[in-house]
Amino acid sequence: MISLKVSLSLLVATTTTAILFVAAQQPVTDQKDWWETAVFYQIYPRSFFDSNDDGTGDVKGITAKLQHLKDTGFEATWLSPIFKSPQEDFGYDVSDFISVDPLFGTNEHLEELFVEAKKLGIRIVLDFVPNHSSKEHEWFKMSEDKIDPYTDYYVWVDGKLDGAGNRTVPNNWQSVFYGSAWEWSEKRQQYYLHQFAVGQPDLNYRNEAVIEEFDEVLRYWMRKGASGFRIDAINHMFEVEDLRDEPINDPRDPNSYGYTHHIYTKDLPETYEVIARWRKVIDDFVTENDSETIIMMTEAYANLSMTMKFYESDDGTQQRAHFPFNFAMIEDLNDGSNAHHFKYVIDRWLDNMPRGKVTNWVLGNHDKPRIASRYGRERIDGMALILMVLPGVAVVYNGEEIGMEDYRDMSYEDSLDPQGCNLGEEGYKWASRDPQRTPFQWDDTFNAGFSKSNKTWLPMNPLYRQTNLLKQKEADYSTYQFYVDCLQLRKERILTHGDFRSRAFNDDVFAFVRFLRENENREKDPYYVVLVNFQGNTHTVDVKELYQFVGDSATVRLVGTESRHMVGHSVNTTAVTLGPYESIVIGGISAAVGVHLSMGLLIAALVKYLFL
Repeated sequence: MISLKVSLSLLVATTTTAILFVAAQQPVTDQKDWWETAVFYQIYPRSFFDSNDDGTGDVKGITAKLQHLKDTGFEATWLSPIFKSPQEDFGYDVSDFISVDPLFGTNEHLEELFVEAKKLGIRIVLDFVPNHSSKEHEWFKMSEDKIDPYTDYYVWVDGKLDGAGNRTVPNNWQSVFYGSAWEWSEKRQQYYLHQFAVGQPDLNYRNEAVIEEFDEVLRYWMRKGASGFRIDAINHMFEVEDLRDEPINDPRDPNSYGYTHHIYTKDLPETYEVIARWRKVIDDFVTENDSETIIMMTEAYANLSMTMKFYESDDGTQQRAHFPFNFAMIEDLNDGSNAHHFKYVIDRWLDNMPRGKVTNWVLGNHDKPRIASRYGRERIDGMALILMVLPGVAVVYNGEEIGMEDYRDMSYEDSLDPQGCNLGEEGYKWASRDPQRTPFQWDDTFNAGFSKSNKTWLPMNPLYRQTNLLKQKEADYSTYQFYVDCLQLRKERILTHGDFRSRAFNDDVFAFVRFLRENENREKDPYYVVLVNFQGNTHTVDVKELYQFVGDSATVRLVGTESRHMVGHSVNTTAVTLGPYESIVIGGISAAVGVHLSMGLLIAALVKYLFL
């Protein structure tokens, strides 16, 4: 116990000295806007918390659990769609863009959420789904009846006649959800376009009135208190006017979305003009109401050059989204990727970003497998650390903070997602998004504390008794506590303002440094080095090969749940040994000065030492 007390005293003394030194050395710098360094927590409302015990999460449930976001350290959340919908695609088929669906509550409940979130310093970002509506929307009903001005609100066409005189679809375009992208309307005697489900007709953005409708939708929710919008599937907004066939990509299955190259139905230049228009609508509202920044972020699974265009026009004169979602670590990396792949993908994004813009990083969402299921449970710490400590915005899908896994053994009878169900019992598993949408695991009680209903909208993942928030809060250290520490660490100025440099030491060890340029003597600049071992081998690396200005020793600032290192201990920077799948952060100013620790992490370190 004596040695423990001595170690703790030295840790406190060293840390206090370092904090005071850094405070004295840090110059005044430009303040960043609230969103530029934020961590956005994506809530899938159906699966977050059920306040009325009907088996489905709701808006009041989100309000009831806001303290979880605050306690964890999230500054903002964006909600998957909660608007009125027949739920054919779980809210992405909107029948009223300015009304909350009764399944989730009322507009009043949403306004209460805005108010309570503001009290806690949490911003609410809404999902905005402009590419299509539901067939149940009044616009579509009137368009189908050819009632002006709605006649051309959607993409309608007569179709073609085959050699036998039979009516057939206009072209070879396929739906993302399998099968033709065209559906016949008996009432209107024309085909309508649906790039997603049959019940999601595409709006016609070549009609100015459609764009004006969504200008007003944005203004409506900004007046109510929304802090921003995540714009869904934006690169599907326009199609070529002559509806020509797309070139064949994979001829094996003409009903598959991969059948053609989507050069005439995605990423058309007109899309960027509409985004610029909506950015101006948002910015004008902020100016007119003297409010804080309201943000727009775009979702588009597109190549790098097309994605970067969502920031601004090529000449930089036209501002578009505040940032486009960066899916590089979802689309381009997997459990087989090595350290060199990570370096390439991350550096490529940063190198191609327009100057002065803010990047973002996404590892999972309601459409993609969870981190634990895609990369393996042993890599959760490393992936989370990379996400949190890279420069810019981070986006975390609800449940990742406790290491939830996909429910891959869900039966076909329990599956609901049309993307999977359309493929039938033989093919649903590989395409369904239900496994990553199961309810949040709050504790080990009935239905994981999510709902008291006898049946939840999707079945609970059976692993909830082993993996749940309460159990992780009570543990000596856990994935959840690691997330809390990561969120606390990223508030520090080295990570909000620091430069970036990366290195793959070998196939297994990926590393990067975040550093501030503040002194003529670069060895006095504060820095953090992140080291992640992706494999089950032990490696020893020389950190000076990454960043020459480190001293001969540095202090461990953050460790993963299974780390052999301890927070507050010193390491030899020329020979840092990483165990299997180990992830750590080391940092300092110079060998003579000490370590810069936040008070939050200092307390966490002291607690961990006390219970060793």
